[in-house]
Amino acid sequence: MERKVRYNYEFKLRCVKEVLNRHQTVKSVSELNGFHHTSLHHWIRSYEAFGEKGLMPRAITKYSLEFKQKVLVSIEQDVLSLSQACSKFNIPTKSIILGWQRKYKNSGIMGLTNKPKGKPNTPFKRAKKKSSKPLTREEELLLENESLRAELDLLKKLEALTQAEQNKKLKP
Repeated sequence: MERKVRYNYEFKLRCVKEVLNRHQTVKSVSELNGFHHTSLHHWIRSYEAFGEKGLMPRAITKYSLEFKQKVLVSIEQDVLSLSQACSKFNIPTKSIILGWQRKYKNSGIMGLTNKPKGKPNTPFKRAKKKSSKPLTREEELLLENESLRAELDLLKKLEALTQAEQNKKLKP
C-alpha cells in the first residue's frame, strides 16, 4: 500500500490552472506531474465550487450528527452522487460519506454519533501501599482470613475441574 502524498497549495493551483486556462487535458497534466488523474478532477471540482480556498489544506473536522444526517438525507432526496455531495457540503473525500452510510445501515442513527477516540479512561488499580506502621492484630487476622478464603476458592475450583474430567472419562 502506498503512502498518501500531500501536495501543497501552489502545486494544486498550478495544475488546475493548466487544465482550466491553458486547456490541457487532465490526463496529460497528471501524467506530467506524476499523480493520478482523479486527484486533479477532485481539485478542479473544489476550485470551481469554492475558488482558491477549495485547494487549501484542511484541518481535521469533526462533523455533527445533524450535519451527517443532512448529508445522507440530501443524497437520498436530491439523488446526489457522492462526488456531488462532497462538493455541495465541502467534504474532502467520498470515503467519509461512504463510512457514514455504512454505519447508518448497520447501527442506525446511533452509528453516526461521534465516539471518543483512543483508550478509555479506566481507573488503574494500584497495589496497596505498605505503610510504615505495623499492622494491628485485627488487620493481620483479616488479611490471613482473606488469603485463606482465596486459597479455599481455588481448591474448590480445582476439585470441580478434576471431578468433571473424571466424569468425562467414565462416559464414553
